[in-house]
Amino acid sequence: MNSKEAQMGANGPQEIVLEQAGRLDRLLAEALGQSRSQIARLIEAGEVAVEGETVCKPSFRLRGGERIRYRFREAPATERPPVDFDVEILYEDEAILVVNKPAGVVVHPAPSVREATLVDWLRSRGISLSTIAGEERHGIVHRLDKETSGALVIAKSNEAHRILSEDLKARRMGRYYLAIVDHPLKGDTIVERPIGRNPSNRLKMAVVPEGRAARTDFLKLAEGSGSVELIAARLHSGRTHQIRVHLAEIGRHILGDTLYGWRGKEAVRVFLHARLLYLLHPLTREPLRFTAPIPADMEGFLKGRFGSEAEVGDLEARFRERFDRPEGEILRYGTDDIFRETR
Repeated sequence: MNSKEAQMGANGPQEIVLEQAGRLDRLLAEALGQSRSQIARLIEAGEVAVEGETVCKPSFRLRGGERIRYRFREAPATERPPVDFDVEILYEDEAILVVNKPAGVVVHPAPSVREATLVDWLRSRGISLSTIAGEERHGIVHRLDKETSGALVIAKSNEAHRILSEDLKARRMGRYYLAIVDHPLKGDTIVERPIGRNPSNRLKMAVVPEGRAARTDFLKLAEGSGSVELIAARLHSGRTHQIRVHLAEIGRHILGDTLYGWRGKEAVRVFLHARLLYLLHPLTREPLRFTAPIPADMEGFLKGRFGSEAEVGDLEARFRERFDRPEGEILRYGTDDIFRETR
């Protein structure tokens, strides 16, 4: 534990002199090595004073040379259900933990979630980061939907969490996904359409004009019996339900995904799996790649419908060859030609 993280565990007030002029939240975040959003929440909670006067506005302007007093709030204790599952660990060191999240496991607790979550599993292993604003987090940098399985990285220190979060925003970290869809794509496809909350169903996202920019590349891998197809997806943005929304937009649905229009009769979960995770190690900055084994239920379905044809191979190389140095036609669906592809 470094000195900054030792401070994070302190209960009493701490003091620091900020010599520069500028916004309080920015300067204090830089001095403490924390994210600006967390410092802003700490200020708004009334835990920061400038020259003895409590300041609750993150945008408060410092002249330079002021003495700042701050106090880290402890996360409140919460009762959670017992953990009745285990999670495969793909890699672990002092800074990060990479796991293969099982399908059916929720990442974060919520008032509507009664079962144990991935965060509960992390807590049971003693991995817990208490934020300076008194909220307990567990190093979750990016999330996977409940029914989605696959590779997910957890930061084991505040410093690692901050760096990985910055890398995620800068697209220096990402994932390649495998999905089984109900009808074959007409070709390798790029969907670049904005995504926002579905105005008719708050549980769903949708392509909407006022949504945030989103692009997904879809690569055909193998066609199976019964018109199903194994595809891979590469994200250029990180919108909620992005793969599911963009597939529905072109008339395709992941098997099991009834929320976005799948109407099959088979009793399957959502066959979406985060196969490959790439990142820079937050401390050494070494490029790392992690491959998450395909879950048994999805593997069994692939063998039954695809036989030996469902070869995944090197996804990064296949995407580079097909999309970054394209030869041949690639289907494109952009914001200027919004329509639904017919089967």
